[in-house]
Amino acid sequence: MRAHLARVDAVIVQAVIAGALSFSHLHDLAAAAGQGGWKAWAYPVSVDLLLVAAWRRMRGQQRTGQAAGGPRLWFLVALAASLGANVATAGLLDLGHVPASLRVVVAGWPAVAFFGGTLLAHAPHEPEAPAAPVSPTNTDEERHPAPLALDTPDREELPAPSTDPEPATAEPVAAPAPAPVPAVSLPPALVERVRALAEEHRSATGRPADPDTVRARLGLPPSMTASVAAHL
Repeated sequence: MRAHLARVDAVIVQAVIAGALSFSHLHDLAAAAGQGGWKAWAYPVSVDLLLVAAWRRMRGQQRTGQAAGGPRLWFLVALAASLGANVATAGLLDLGHVPASLRVVVAGWPAVAFFGGTLLAHAPHEPEAPAAPVSPTNTDEERHPAPLALDTPDREELPAPSTDPEPATAEPVAAPAPAPVPAVSLPPALVERVRALAEEHRSATGRPADPDTVRARLGLPPSMTASVAAHL
């Protein structure tokens, strides 16, 4: 807890020092540009207020998921004015002979700050949708929904049973048997090869060779099975 307070105090002290230096630099620059008296003190107040207002509006719109392009633009404008005053009074600018362009910028700042502050103050806010009140009755109905009524027809509306005899079921008609494929004569060399494979199969397994097996080993099409079987 003590370490946390130490960190917070250090941040506050640093912010006070930075704010006081920036305030003083803006005052000195405004006074050097011909804005004497109370007007020189009003310039740093105007710049810092615009900087804080733009930052708060930018963070608020970002939290609600809105585009923060406008507040970010005015934040950068105020930051440029504060940073420019700090750099100008660091010995890079002769405060005794301020350029005419800088005098014009300083003189026109109040109008720019007023315009930016008005836009930030009157920017439309995104209203949050109010939460719908939840009543105990609605909650109970959602947790325990009523059973759905089944749409069953009345007994009087049910169709009467039919007294007509059921039609006789037609017996399935057997498909005609495919016509046998005529055997095709094989060349003598192929016949010898068929018989050799059949003999090899009979020697290895002790059973006669299957025509499909022999035909598959020879690489012949299925239509040649009958021709192979004729020579086994």
